[in-house]
Order: sequence, then C-alpha cells, then structure tokens
Amino acid sequence: MLKNKNTIDEIISRFAGKKGSLIPLLQEIQNLEKYLSKETMRYLSEKTGIKLAQIYGVATFYTMFRLKPQGKHIIRVCKGTACHVSNADSILTAIRTSLKLTEEKDTTDNGLFTLMVVACLGCCSLSPVIMIDSNTHGKLTSEKVEQILKKYN
Repeated sequence: MLKNKNTIDEIISRFAGKKGSLIPLLQEIQNLEKYLSKETMRYLSEKTGIKLAQIYGVATFYTMFRLKPQGKHIIRVCKGTACHVSNADSILTAIRTSLKLTEEKDTTDNGLFTLMVVACLGCCSLSPVIMIDSNTHGKLTSEKVEQILKKYN
C-alpha cells in the first residue's frame, strides 16, 4: 500500500498526456518519497499506461534516481585519480568500518548515513576527499574519519 497515494495521483494528473514527462514525473515522486520503490514504479505504470520496463529503464539509467531509501546524510567518497593515489581506499574502508557497512550495504541501519563512491568531486588539491551532504572534507587520513562522522550524529 502506497503511503502517499493521493499525492502521487495529483502529481500524475499534472503530467497526464504530456509527451516527455516521465523524467519530471519521476523526479517529483522521488522528491515526495525520497526514492523510487518497486511498488511506486508499478503503481505509476498502472496509472499512466507507461510500461514498467520503460519506467525502470529510465530510473536505472539516470544517476539522479534512487531505488533504495537513502540516509539523512549522504557521504560521497571520491575515487578520482588524485584521491586514488592519495589512498582513498583506506578512507573508504575506515568509513565502512566505522558505520558497519559493506559493499552490498550502503545505508546504516539507523538511516543516518548513505555511502556512495563517486568518480570525482573536483577537489583534487584536497585529496583524498569526501563530501558529507554539501560539506567537503579534505586532506583526510583514516584516523580523521571517525571525528568527522561524529559531527553528523
């Protein structure tokens, strides 16, 4: 059962019959629900007549769409060249260890953090670097990770 069914119906009605509206429709629904669940995508398919495969294809193609619940704070670990050679892997390991995350599990049980590995944050002079929400933390060591994470608890 969808928790925001009436609001989703209102969003769908605003886009009904408009060509090229799938992406903005998915964006609005994601803004409402914070991610696109399988249940929501199935409902959207039923209500709009857009094939579920097409909805899923768009949702998985564009990185702006999330298919799993996200934590309150998003941690982005840079794995660009400068960060990679500055030992970004040790930073990633320290974060995973501290938050009890694995490669398969990227959101903490309490929903406080979601960990993402990104190709580049564009902060090469600060390598290795992470971003938590919109805050950049650079010149990191494994030891600094724990202190930084505590600020967001």
